Amino acid sequence: MREISLVEVPGLVGQELGISDWILVDQTMINLFADATHDHQFIHVDPERAAAESPFGGTIAHGFLTLSLLSAMNFGGVPKIREQTMGLNYGFDRIRFMSPVKTGSRVRGRFVLSDCRFRGAGMLMTTYEVTVEIENEKKPALTANWITIIQFDPKDRPEGV
Repeated sequence: MREISLVEVPGLVGQELGISDWILVDQTMINLFADATHDHQFIHVDPERAAAESPFGGTIAHGFLTLSLLSAMNFGGVPKIREQTMGLNYGFDRIRFMSPVKTGSRVRGRFVLSDCRFRGAGMLMTTYEVTVEIENEKKPALTANWITIIQFDPKDRPEGV
């Protein structure tokens, strides 16, 4: 995994920082997510009924399952900040579920750094424009602006920021 330093981050605004590996979204993953969230709607967990009664031809992943995969995609696709001691999910702006993820599809995340601001003595707030792509599909599964907070030791803060 590639590493970058805190001092480099502001200069990377506007650039694509990474693309994750593909992740297979299979029925087992979908069923486990349904169990964890108590969302057992038939379009997610009943392949026969979803094939017969839905426009998707089978089951699809929950939109929130696809969204939740961003953490793994970020970990595997975005360079680590060398001075980072911890990362926190601050939230999302403008999440859009663009296209369903059919069971058996593979998805990956694409991350563009759209903003960063040093906050407090030991925090860097970053905003990524994220896109979750579906393999062999033109339309993405989702797009969002994802805000994270990088914590670091205040002594590592670059001078002048």
